[in-house]
Amino acid sequence: MTDEIILSVQDLKTYFKTDEGIVKAVDGVNFELHKGETLGIVGESGSGKSVTNLSIINMIQSPPGWIAGGKVSFMGKDLLKMPAKELRKIRGNKISMVFQDPMTSLNPFLRISTQMIEAITLHQGLDKKAAKEKAIEMLTLAGIPAARSRIDQYPHQFSGGMRQRVMIAMSLSCNPEILIADEPTSALDVTIQAQILDLMRDLTARLGTAVILITHSLGVVAGMCDTLCVMYAGRVVESGPTRSIFASPKHPYTRGLIKSVPRLDVAQEGRLSSIQGQPPNVIDLPDCCPFYPRCDHAKDICMRKYPESIVFPDGETMSKHRASCWLYSEEP
Repeated sequence: MTDEIILSVQDLKTYFKTDEGIVKAVDGVNFELHKGETLGIVGESGSGKSVTNLSIINMIQSPPGWIAGGKVSFMGKDLLKMPAKELRKIRGNKISMVFQDPMTSLNPFLRISTQMIEAITLHQGLDKKAAKEKAIEMLTLAGIPAARSRIDQYPHQFSGGMRQRVMIAMSLSCNPEILIADEPTSALDVTIQAQILDLMRDLTARLGTAVILITHSLGVVAGMCDTLCVMYAGRVVESGPTRSIFASPKHPYTRGLIKSVPRLDVAQEGRLSSIQGQPPNVIDLPDCCPFYPRCDHAKDICMRKYPESIVFPDGETMSKHRASCWLYSEEP
């Protein structure tokens, strides 16, 4: 990881229009990604993790969704204001994405070779023969046995883990600056999960690719990520170096997530801790702390106003530890 910032997300807002009202799926998200860094984004289902990353590459389906505001700077250019033709040159080339379920990401009617060669010829300018050799090289790096003979097979002839390896090979075939991995191991068993994560760590380190990893698993974050963003109800409630957040979580939501994970180094007595209640309905959500109905430390001000982001001194300079909570803010 270097000091160079290659992606900066500022006050990103993505809304969806429904019959019940406006869904504020992403409501003012801020974070930065440095070159070679692995950034984890965690939170419960519906917290806005996937929508945030689809918004970065402007892939929000409209209608019903639209990007209501914000700025996404990639290497000095605002992706949200970029013409569609220019943006297509960046998607899959400079910024690639691995989706949650590889079976729905791969076209079941096309051979693996066809799908990989198309992306390589489009973005790298190689002819079909050279593109196929590049695809075989990437499949081999991704751990596909007998890649030269298997490249012409169809997706259904691969197991779930092998399909995910194909997706990783395809996404890294153009040497992207950023790889967005949207829960790449959730559909796989535990053993294959570990292999896929090791593969991603090895390939991205070799290519110098920065990674945004979306996941529910704090264990994955602890082993993979340099920095961490914790999202709740469309906002980042805590962010900073992964080591600092695990050592000293500030936001009550982050503490609840960490306490709910079983630990092997501590004797477990009684039931696991859990966060009471359910995530809020983000339709027409008022400007207050959305976590207050589930928080043991809620105050009156939490029900009236959203807290400002507070920076905590922890010795880190590249990525500061921040949290938005009235426990640390002075009440107006």
